[in-house]
Amino acid sequence: MTAFENIQLEIEQQIAYITLNRPEVRNALDAKMQQELARAFDYVENKEDIRIVIIQGAGGKAFAAGADIKALHERPTLDALVPGMQGLYTKIEQCTKVTIAVVNGYALGGGCELAMACDLRIATEQAKFGLPELNLGIIPGAGGTQRLPRLIGKGRALDLILTGRMIDGVEAERIGLVNYYTTAEKLDETLASVTSAILKKGPVAVQLAKFAVNRGVDVDMQTAQWIEKLSTAVLFGTEDKEEGTRAFMEKRNAEFMNK
Repeated sequence: MTAFENIQLEIEQQIAYITLNRPEVRNALDAKMQQELARAFDYVENKEDIRIVIIQGAGGKAFAAGADIKALHERPTLDALVPGMQGLYTKIEQCTKVTIAVVNGYALGGGCELAMACDLRIATEQAKFGLPELNLGIIPGAGGTQRLPRLIGKGRALDLILTGRMIDGVEAERIGLVNYYTTAEKLDETLASVTSAILKKGPVAVQLAKFAVNRGVDVDMQTAQWIEKLSTAVLFGTEDKEEGTRAFMEKRNAEFMNK
């Protein structure tokens, strides 16, 4: 595994922990960090034994405070058309592993968009979410104008984008931006509860459930139901389906084989 400078990648059993590690600048997402995130996700994607990826920020004050503003100021017009951060977040969203953003501080701009690209979000009382890009004369351009309304609805999304106001973890959970709100003291307990529940499920079923939801939400209902039906058909032919149903009938825990 290649060494990284601006992130840390640690593997513990079936979970990969990616830590954004530029605490001196509130984990701002410069070009190098984005490149390293892409490499880290390429690595975990090819590891069959890794089932969950957790993204967190170092330093205790920020998840990620957004993009490098100086670099953004110097970017020419045509740079907005290259994949860049938007492409990176699409890669993260399409990762076959379950991705969880742990927000224990500021998640602003590109940092908020990174959290939204993950499957689940956990926030503490120290979390602050916001999309302040309009203050810079630009818009959230790494998926923010598209993922936010899909998560919380058009009206609430426009409120947050047009005003640029920050919200805390309590409000973020209330409007559906985060899945779990907890305290910093109980964060590890909450994270362990969520990950252990996921790891007990059939690995192939988890992957296809994520695939069906992500693909189905952007198409018409008829097409979405075909995606669901085809995913179900694939699962009906797996050894995990045989094991899961047999274990249920035998009143024991299933021992899934990821095939």
